Amino acid sequence: MGLVNVLFGRPLASIEDLGERITPAQGIPTFGLDALSSAAYGPEAALTVLLPLGLAGVRYIAPLTAAIIVLLTIVYFSYRQTIAAYPTGGGSYTVAKENLGHRAGLLAAAALMIDYLLNVAVGISAGIGALVSAVPSLQKHTLALCLVVLAILTIVNLRGVREAGSAFLAPTYLFVGTLGMVIVIGLYQVIATGGHPRAAVEPPHLPAATGAVGLWLLLRAFASGCTALTGVEAVSNGVQAFREPVVPAARKTLTTIVAILIGLLAGIAALVHYYGITATDPGQPGYQSVLAMVTAAVAGKGIFYDFTMFSVLLVLCLSANTSFADFPRLCRAVALDDYLPHGLAVRGRRLVYTEGILGLAIFAAALLIMFGGVTDRLIPLFAVGAFLAFTLSQAGMVAHWRRAANGAEAIHSMLINGLGAVATGITVVVVVAAKFMEGAWVVVLLLPAALMLMVWVRRHYQQVTQELQAKDIGMAPRHPPIVIVPMERWNAATQKALRFAMTLSPDVQAVHVTCEGDDSILGEWRSVVEEPAREAGVSVPKLVSLGSPYRLVLKPVVEHVLKVEKENRHRMVAVVVPTMVERHWYHYLLHNQRAAVLTALLLLRGERRINIVNVPWYLRA
Repeated sequence: MGLVNVLFGRPLASIEDLGERITPAQGIPTFGLDALSSAAYGPEAALTVLLPLGLAGVRYIAPLTAAIIVLLTIVYFSYRQTIAAYPTGGGSYTVAKENLGHRAGLLAAAALMIDYLLNVAVGISAGIGALVSAVPSLQKHTLALCLVVLAILTIVNLRGVREAGSAFLAPTYLFVGTLGMVIVIGLYQVIATGGHPRAAVEPPHLPAATGAVGLWLLLRAFASGCTALTGVEAVSNGVQAFREPVVPAARKTLTTIVAILIGLLAGIAALVHYYGITATDPGQPGYQSVLAMVTAAVAGKGIFYDFTMFSVLLVLCLSANTSFADFPRLCRAVALDDYLPHGLAVRGRRLVYTEGILGLAIFAAALLIMFGGVTDRLIPLFAVGAFLAFTLSQAGMVAHWRRAANGAEAIHSMLINGLGAVATGITVVVVVAAKFMEGAWVVVLLLPAALMLMVWVRRHYQQVTQELQAKDIGMAPRHPPIVIVPMERWNAATQKALRFAMTLSPDVQAVHVTCEGDDSILGEWRSVVEEPAREAGVSVPKLVSLGSPYRLVLKPVVEHVLKVEKENRHRMVAVVVPTMVERHWYHYLLHNQRAAVLTALLLLRGERRINIVNVPWYLRA
């Protein structure tokens, strides 16, 4: 078994696709890690904005969380409708494209792609942030740790959707179980003490207030806290990943994810309020995550604390799996409409869209390096794309129900999706306004850039299709091509190429570049080529010697080929290039690569009448 099979598993046949489908239980870690993990950084993001209020800021986390939960509930019911209406995969791109037009669909696709990319960066950086808060000595290695986790996630997802879901099943339920225990124990202590629990480990002393509460500050906190909703649309994008019947399985998974998320958000908000916990400044010495302080306050810093923090670290890092599951599927849908490279629509050896996974990993690595792996620097960019996609999807569903159905059921569905569209639309405006100067402007600029890129790709494919339209082959008499064989020296590879060239046409030129008076090939040309050709009764190839006073080899050959093409406008030109093929990749370092460079130069500078044929000589040594 080779290294590739060890890392990525054996290749899967297309008929094995059904065996790669996932159950609702596997669907939770596959499509829900993004949403569930946001319970760790959503409340913290809101509390970070409230830091200027000092201890007074803690009292606002409960109403802010309540507003976020209401919005989450609206979005949940909206996406239940989407799953039923689009059982083949009703992602925002598909819904918006089919009901609002291609422009709306592309906008939704661009927004989602940015959201998925940011989810990878935010999830991994938040996970490493949890590790750093527990082991402060690792803070200087934050970026390196982020990149290592990204590499592991990429390899796991390249092994297939089902294996990724199975691999992340235990960490997901461990996270939910341990954090659920923290919330239950903490709430019991709150009730038992009449709302005045005593912290096992006192949270850091809160600084004095440096600002006053205001609507703008609360809106900014709400916008940051709304990152807890990202990932809710993931199930609707991947409906076809579930086993039959797909709609009940997808709905069951979505319901479970949202129910758990609501419980976690509500529980954390309550404990933060009663234990008087607020955020610490991210990226600074002494930083502790909100979950770390909540767990320490409820259960102390013992084995259970370490176990809980370990589960938080795992699920935050693995939350990027949602993007790895959905980003390639979204790119495939867009690529099938010619707005992205077609390679993104091709499934790899493990029945996953390999190019989409690798592309996501590369862009996420660049983003992590750019922002140093610090979560708080990435959060302001995060929610814009997700809520814009929510809005377009729900608006598209309103148009879908209006067109596809009548009666009370259609009106009910339209009301649900219409309410979702309005709620998420308002949230988009709030998030952009509140976070614009903190980094959201980057997303606002990236969206039109992504749209222009996709339109450019589509235009290119249209031009290619038009240019490649098949025409009548035409059977009029044709002149044989002029065949040119570049020769560096006379050897077995050159001999094979010349013999092949002589089978193509009676008009063959062997081109040799003479550097520094080296004309050794001229002396043997008569005996090894001309005389045997005459004896065999075939056309004798012509030897063309090109001088090169500056010792350039490729340039004279290219210029000669272009000159022949220009002088013979009614004939094809074939360039037969002798090419050595090594047994091992490292052997190529021992030879010049003139054959490859010559091929590239002719492709770039030549016209349509130049054809290139590589004749291989396989080295056995």
